[in-house]
Amino acid sequence: MSTIFRLPRIAPVAAVSFGVFTLGLDLASVPLDSITGSLGPGGQLADWVTTAVGVVPAVAVGTLLAARRPRNPIGWILLTIFLLAAAPVSDYAILDYRMHHGTLPLGWVAVTLVSAWPIFLVLIAILLWVFPDGQLPSGRWRRVSVVLVASGVVLGLAASAKGVVAIARHDVRINVSGNLTSPSTDALAVLPRVLVLGLLVSGLTWLVVQVPRYRRSGGERREQLKWLYSGAIVFVFSFFIPGQVANNLIGPFGAAALPVCIGVAVLKYKLYAIDRIVSRVISYAVVTAMLAGVFAGLVLLTTHVLPGHSPVAVAASTLGAAALFNPLRKRVQRAVDRRFNRARFNAEAVVAAFTVRLRGTVDLDVVQGDLVDAVHQTFEPAHVSVWLAPTGQHQATPLGAAARQGSSLHRKCGLDDETARWAGRTVGGFSQDGRFR
Repeated sequence: MSTIFRLPRIAPVAAVSFGVFTLGLDLASVPLDSITGSLGPGGQLADWVTTAVGVVPAVAVGTLLAARRPRNPIGWILLTIFLLAAAPVSDYAILDYRMHHGTLPLGWVAVTLVSAWPIFLVLIAILLWVFPDGQLPSGRWRRVSVVLVASGVVLGLAASAKGVVAIARHDVRINVSGNLTSPSTDALAVLPRVLVLGLLVSGLTWLVVQVPRYRRSGGERREQLKWLYSGAIVFVFSFFIPGQVANNLIGPFGAAALPVCIGVAVLKYKLYAIDRIVSRVISYAVVTAMLAGVFAGLVLLTTHVLPGHSPVAVAASTLGAAALFNPLRKRVQRAVDRRFNRARFNAEAVVAAFTVRLRGTVDLDVVQGDLVDAVHQTFEPAHVSVWLAPTGQHQATPLGAAARQGSSLHRKCGLDDETARWAGRTVGGFSQDGRFR
């Protein structure tokens, strides 16, 4: 009987149940916003879109992590964070205590969760500390992290007690925004400020820990940290966009970026692609902005300066922008890769230099040494061996077969498809143990 209730068996069911409950509760904020008159700009449709964009990916990632990695607390923490952050507790508190005078069921739960935002902040700090293995840092920073996390949990629970105190006193006061305004003691008023100060100290300490941690990491762990840092940067900057409309539109994407990046890093799915993703996003954003400027300039030039009909001018401007796209993309992509996708740029430079040296070299030993050096600099394999056929027994490897051999082992060597196919064509293919031949 005990084997039936093992963690691997009940974890997927519990994770899916928790995820469905969180998603349903978060999406319920839209109809409650409509009832309480708290809809944002754009009406109910815009509210549905922004809520779904911010909540659905995050809850899906949290559910997947909790089901696939049940012993890692990151998935469960993500679900709890979005349960506290996106649940319509303020709307329900307004509906209950301002519109129905406290007669609705579970109003006390809404009041308790309204004042539980300190726990939400503490969970974000814990999430960063336990990434990616679900454990606090080892070594000299372990005691510091344990003290910070334990202190944060205690302060978070204490700072969230305002709702419990208001319910115990039967003095629940909710303003038009859904916030609790019941009077509290001086200690309860000071605790949130102390908690925020402690979380700032915790965040700065975490940043200090990340510098040597990133420098010592390599391979898969470094790629995991890159995913975390990328998602955190997008998450932070999405909330500093000027203008309420722009923030309401882009903010949900930033809220979803961090949990998605964390999910990719923890599940270790195609981690090698982060540098390429960053470089492609930046390059296409730059190209789009430049082409938009060129298109607008051409339209203004042809319609206001030069004589001509407006439809013809727009068509000519469109053709001109389309003709500029590919050359402009190549130039911008190379400039961006030089900064954000350095490994790929360096590999291309090494290959180009090796090709130039190969054309002017006749000594076979020199060619062999240059080949081994180029392979080490571009692919960094564990072992490299060069096999030379005896005189009179040279046999060229078919181009298609060599390319397929190189592509089939791109995961083992950590290469992308394009680079692995180049290795297959240039070197003559991989052996099955990952060695060059």
